Amino acid sequence: MKKDIAPPTVEDIGVAVVKELNDLNETEWNVYVINFKKEKIEGVLVTSRGYGKRDDEDVKTSTLRHFLDDIAPTSFVKFEPIIETLFGLNNEYWVSFFLNKVMYDKKYIFLPETIKEENLMLIPYINKKGVMIK
Repeated sequence: MKKDIAPPTVEDIGVAVVKELNDLNETEWNVYVINFKKEKIEGVLVTSRGYGKRDDEDVKTSTLRHFLDDIAPTSFVKFEPIIETLFGLNNEYWVSFFLNKVMYDKKYIFLPETIKEENLMLIPYINKKGVMIK
């Protein structure tokens, strides 16, 4: 039975939306997966999508899929930019990976209006300000 299957718990993996300056000295926001583990994670796949309401209408973004391959211990990978107009939606990142030949997966959801200046903190390893879910 489905209720008898206990999926392994994901620990020490984070998703961060980070505020950065690009080559033209303009502000942009990028999304990262951070591996806080002391072990490499392999076959990392991230699915991202946005959904919610804007002006009383349902809004959905395209679903994007990113294959990041491996992420070294205590490191990070940038995988997509995000535009500020999407901050008013739920921004969902579903991260799947293998660790010691076991598959793990977890959804990280940034709720509407949580990605904003007053919620910024210094993101470990990246050393830039952003919002993170671990």
